[in-house]
This record gives sequence, C-alpha cells and structure tokens, in this order.
Amino acid sequence: MNKEPGKLIITNNEGKQLECDVLFTFDSDETGKSYIAYTDNTKDENGNIRVYASIYDPNGEDLELKPLTDPKEWKVIESILSSIQEKVDEAIKNSGESSEEE
Repeated sequence: MNKEPGKLIITNNEGKQLECDVLFTFDSDETGKSYIAYTDNTKDENGNIRVYASIYDPNGEDLELKPLTDPKEWKVIESILSSIQEKVDEAIKNSGESSEEE
C-alpha cells in the first residue's frame, strides 16, 4: 500500500495506479475501525481538490482499503477536514498579517 511515508498507491476503477498523498489517519473508538483520508490532487468540477477516505488496517496485515458504508463515518471525516481547513486558513491569514507589519 505505501510507497513512501505520506504516500499511498491505489488502483482506480479503470485499473490505473495512482500515487496519492495521505492527509491523515485516525482510529475511532466508536466504530473500532481505522480510517485514512487521502487525495490524488485532482480537482472536481467546482475546483475543489478531491479527497477520499477508506477504512484500513493500521497493522498492514490486510492491504486492501475498504469503503466507508455509514454516513456517520463520512460526517466525522468531513468534520476533521473542515477543522484542518479552518486552521490552514487561519495560519495563512496570520502569516499575511505578520509580513505586512514588517
């Protein structure tokens, strides 16, 4: 599954291998599952970077990514992504303010 740290090789529906960037992983006490969010850095029709999420085995015994089947799982992923985006936006805003003051 991993080619190098922070990277993931997946095979898409057309059988083509794609190198993806791992955004984050986390374990859920509620579901007892481990999740991975990643992107192939392509954009959708609205110009947003596509993000994917799957269930994975953090021990590497099963290398197959499993689809999320519960809408609650997607809500958790979306919440984390939203929080990360807010922090990135704030950091960019703050770095712009500090460079303007110099």
